[in-house]
Parts: sequence; C-alpha cells; structure tokens
Amino acid sequence: MNENNNDRQLTTISKADTVEDIADFWDSHSLADYWDQTHEAEFEVSARRRRRVTPDPELWPKIEVQARTRGILPETLINIWLLERLQNCTSA
Repeated sequence: MNENNNDRQLTTISKADTVEDIADFWDSHSLADYWDQTHEAEFEVSARRRRRVTPDPELWPKIEVQARTRGILPETLINIWLLERLQNCTSA
C-alpha cells in the first residue's frame, strides 16, 4: 500500500486502502483465518536511542500539577523546560 500515491492500492487480505479501514478489518477478523495468505517479511527498524532522566521523587508531584494545568504529559513538560533552559544557556 502506498499512501503517497493517488492510485491507492488495496491490501491483499483486507482489500482496504486506508490505515483506518485496515485497522477496522483486523479488529473484527483473526489472522489465524488468513495465515495461509501471509508470507514472511524482513525489515529494519531504526530507532533513536532515548536517555532516561529520573527526577527527584519529591519533584514529581509538582511537575505533574504543572503538566496537568497545561494539558500535557509530565515528560513533555520536562522536555520543554530542558529545551528552554538550553536555549537560554546558548544565548547568554
């Protein structure tokens, strides 16, 4: 299936042409019923390595409150704060 192509190609099993339609199909069907129509596939996954930073446990509730008021995850808020701090350091 090629999402960038205007000539959408149907998937071989679900006959769907959008990710949503494929998902709907597999939500109501079992792969076991189509196993003989599948084939082995190889692919590479390239993922960037993430580093884990552990905030002080006493800070976490305060971070959660701040994140909640902004409607974002605490991890997102921490990343925003770190980016802002680094930008301030380089502009000084």
